[in-house]
Amino acid sequence: MTYATVMVSLALDQPNDSRLQVAGELAERFEAAIVGVAAVHFAPPLYFADGAAAQGLIDQEEASVKRRLADLEAQFRAATRNRSGRVEWRGAMDFPARFVLAQARCADIVVSGGQSPAFSDAFALASPKDLVMQAGRPLLVVPDRINWLDLRGVLVAWKDTAEARRAVADALPMLRKARDVAIVEIPEQDDDRSAVMARVSDVAAWLARHGVTATARVPEAAGHETAAIQLEKIAGDVGAGLIVAGAYGHSRFRELILGGVTQYLVTQSARCVLLSR
Repeated sequence: MTYATVMVSLALDQPNDSRLQVAGELAERFEAAIVGVAAVHFAPPLYFADGAAAQGLIDQEEASVKRRLADLEAQFRAATRNRSGRVEWRGAMDFPARFVLAQARCADIVVSGGQSPAFSDAFALASPKDLVMQAGRPLLVVPDRINWLDLRGVLVAWKDTAEARRAVADALPMLRKARDVAIVEIPEQDDDRSAVMARVSDVAAWLARHGVTATARVPEAAGHETAAIQLEKIAGDVGAGLIVAGAYGHSRFRELILGGVTQYLVTQSARCVLLSR
C-alpha cells in the first residue's frame, strides 16, 4: 500500500501554510499526485435597501468571495510550483464540508488544519471534525505550528476497535518510513494488564510482518488524568512527531459529537495526527 494521491483541504481566512507544507512533503515522499481543494458558500447579506442598489451590494459581496477563493488557489499553486508530479486544483462556491467530502473520493489521504475549540465558520472552511467522521479516508490533521512531517517517532494509540485497526492499516506507508514506532494502549482502571499487553504485542507482531519494527507499551493506569493527556505525555516521552489513532463519535440531531480523545487530537494536539474512522 502507498499514497498515490494526497488531497489538502484549504480554509478561507485561516492559516494554510502548515498544511500545504506537510501535504507537499507527503506527496514528495510517496511520489504522489497532490490535489488542492476548497469551497466557500456565499450567503447574500440582508441590506436595508431594495432594487438595483441592493442587488449591486450583493454582487459586490459575491465578487469579493470569489476573489478570496481565487486567492486560495493562487496560494496552493505557489506552494506546489516546483513539484514534478501531478498537481490539481478543485474549487467551488458550495458548503466547504459538503464539497471536500465529495472530492475525497479521489484521494488516498486528506490533509487538514487543526481547529481550536472555538466556533468555526461552516461557510468558509471544512471542519476536520466533519472530515474525520464522514470522508471515508484517513485524515492527517496538521497544527498551525508544524512545518514538517516528523516521522522519526510515531505513536500508535491503540484501542481494540475497528477504527484503530483501520487507522494502523491506513498509516502503514508512514510507519514503514518511521524510525521508531510505539504501540500504546491506555488501560482502564479494571483492565487486566497482561491482556492489554497481549493486545498491543499482537499489533506489534502484525506490523513486523509488514516490515515495521514497533515496541509495545502499556502505561500504569492514571485515574486522575484523561486518556488524551496521558497519550500526549507518552508522545512527548517517545519523541513522536505523529500520533495514529482511530476516530470515535456519533451523530445526535445532525450534530457530530466526537469522543473525548478524538476531540482532543483534532483540536488541541501539538503534533500531527492521523485519524481513521
